[in-house]
Amino acid sequence: MNLFEKIFNHQIISRLEDSGTFMVTSHERAWLKTMLEHPAAADAFTADTLDKLRSALASDQMMDTTSHLIEKARTMEKQVYHPLLRPLRRHILNKTGIRITYEIKGGRVNTDYPGFPYKLEYSMVKREWYLLWYHTRHHAFMSTRLKKIQSVTPEPIGPSAAQSIQQEIGKTLESRKSEVLIEIVRMYNAELSRILYTFSSFEKNVEYDMENDTYQVRVTLLGDEMEYLLSKIRFLGKRVRVAQSDYLKRRMLESSTKALERYGVNTADEELSS
Repeated sequence: MNLFEKIFNHQIISRLEDSGTFMVTSHERAWLKTMLEHPAAADAFTADTLDKLRSALASDQMMDTTSHLIEKARTMEKQVYHPLLRPLRRHILNKTGIRITYEIKGGRVNTDYPGFPYKLEYSMVKREWYLLWYHTRHHAFMSTRLKKIQSVTPEPIGPSAAQSIQQEIGKTLESRKSEVLIEIVRMYNAELSRILYTFSSFEKNVEYDMENDTYQVRVTLLGDEMEYLLSKIRFLGKRVRVAQSDYLKRRMLESSTKALERYGVNTADEELSS
């Protein structure tokens, strides 16, 4: 391809991007048509959008995965998408109040409680969606699994009241935040990108000590995220160490002690007996 063809193609692609149009390959179209047959597609798209996509892809062939993919035994599948995600997201964007009916421990159901939706959050540990919302009757910040919510209906709320609730939620979340200082062991500085990627789901700040040639990662998180952070630290093993956080230091010590009792002590006993 000569220079003029490249310039012409670049101009065409730029104009398509400016108009909101993007190019897809036949393989991508076939993949999309196949994915639209999944039961979750009915929840992920509105009926109009789903009809438009299916009509646009009507002439395309579906991907034949029967002879290429073999599904082995597995645990029960948890759908990443939930039917309540779209309406809840709309309520959050519009700063609308809600009436929520949800199940609590013991199977008891709280019916038609007033609230204000704040945020949708996905737990990577439990692989579940949560709704963070403000209970306007009890003046409490709540976290409820979407699978426990039975119904949500919108309820008008004044702009000043919505702003006041958001400020209250902000103060509550700020008071629950804590910082953890994690130091990267110097001999593993070459793996910095991989280590930082492990902490990509957290709010963090990276500091470099030029004198000692060490990196420190200051992670800011909520208290209920500690166990998830702990799993990431365990995954990295000897590449990092906890520099500041009494709770994480204690939990890491407990894990190490249990591991030594399970392997180290038993091995020592066998050597003495032999």
